[in-house]
Amino acid sequence: MSDMRSPVSSLWRSAMLLLLALVSTAAMAVPVRVLEVHDAIGPASADFIIRGMAQAADAGAPLVVIQLDTPGGLDSSMRQIIQAILASRVPVAVYVAPEGARAASAGTYILYAAHIAAMAPATTLGAATPVSLGLPGIERKPPATDETKDADAPASGTAKKGDAAASMPAAGPPDAMKAKQVHDAAAFIRGLAQQRGRNAEWAERAVREAVSLTASEALRDKVIDVMADDVTQLLDKIDGRIVKLHGGTVTLATRGADIEIVQPDWRQRLLSVIANPSFALILMMVGMYGLIFEFSSPGFGLPGTVGAICLLLAAFALQLLPVNYVGLALILLGLALLAAELLSPSFGVLGVGGVVAFIAGGLLLFDRDVPGLGVPLALILGLAASSAAVVLLGGGMALRARHRPVVSGREQMIGARGRVLAVDADDAWAEVQGERWKVRCAQALSPGLVVRVTALDGLTLQVQADVEDQSTGGPK
Repeated sequence: MSDMRSPVSSLWRSAMLLLLALVSTAAMAVPVRVLEVHDAIGPASADFIIRGMAQAADAGAPLVVIQLDTPGGLDSSMRQIIQAILASRVPVAVYVAPEGARAASAGTYILYAAHIAAMAPATTLGAATPVSLGLPGIERKPPATDETKDADAPASGTAKKGDAAASMPAAGPPDAMKAKQVHDAAAFIRGLAQQRGRNAEWAERAVREAVSLTASEALRDKVIDVMADDVTQLLDKIDGRIVKLHGGTVTLATRGADIEIVQPDWRQRLLSVIANPSFALILMMVGMYGLIFEFSSPGFGLPGTVGAICLLLAAFALQLLPVNYVGLALILLGLALLAAELLSPSFGVLGVGGVVAFIAGGLLLFDRDVPGLGVPLALILGLAASSAAVVLLGGGMALRARHRPVVSGREQMIGARGRVLAVDADDAWAEVQGERWKVRCAQALSPGLVVRVTALDGLTLQVQADVEDQSTGGPK
């Protein structure tokens, strides 16, 4: 019996080992997710990165690589991405690539937040000085993070040189709001550098002095961990590295791993288009003109529907973007003046004021210094010129219509000729301009008599006999 059980037990153990090997192989087969970002950091790119990281964690991916090429972008979107990286359940590598790419401004902060920081040859990073947004005198300070609070807290014992320099007022921006933004940004990136063990002194210089580094200089100064030609070489170089996550430490096993490049879906592409400042301004223009046309010619339906949809999309885009509300008010005022010029022509006074207000609002609506947010001046001037053309065309048509002779209505009836059709007691009826009218005359009327209209009393015409036309046999 023991001889019979031994082969069965061996077969059972072999099957279990084979099953475990298959499960292990399936787990290792999950590819590394590569999220490519080649645009300014904004709501669309933040949504793409955060969703991609969450999906990679759910799928059990061994690593997420954010391949970055950005001139910078919004502080709010950058903070969302960094918070997602710091709380990620899967290791995150930020890789500045391909060659010639850059991670400027917001990209530098994201690189510092990553578990693995890497760059391709001939790439750059830096110039991380924050740009003021919003109205003058109103502070738009980002929410503090744990890293910022820890970095701002006084250290016990002897202070380090970098900390002492950070605590001193920067001899830079004289504006108090700008100084606060710079100090906050410097503390934020210093906290990220301390958490990841990277060069905190250079990080502060990138914020306070807007300095930049090449890939080789960044590797030499311990700003990044790896320099690699492509993603495959990056995975080979970081294989075996130990990464700290919230749940503990993870040893990367990425050599020879499969790579899956994740592309933005339709929702993220649509969000990227709508959140573009230039497109938002165009949507606002189309929406306003659609509603103006609908109100001036009610009943058509299509302009009002399209205008309402465009205005709602523009409102959605503006709530995603940092808007200067003075600029928005000027744009709305300009459109209102242009509409007033179209509906009640004032010989160009309202139209010129509307064009000027629109141009001023377009220049102030978004901060042109923030990468990817400035509306091109050519677009603003083009929209203003098209609006002025519409106003001039509409005003010219209204002016020409005002000087045309009256061809219908009450005024046109005076002096018209007609022929009496029937006389019934005190009532008489005549045909005037092809229509049957009730007529009244101080003289006696008879059928066939040619009359001329002298006045209009409600729906009754005051007429008199037209002696000159009696010989012609009818009205001229």
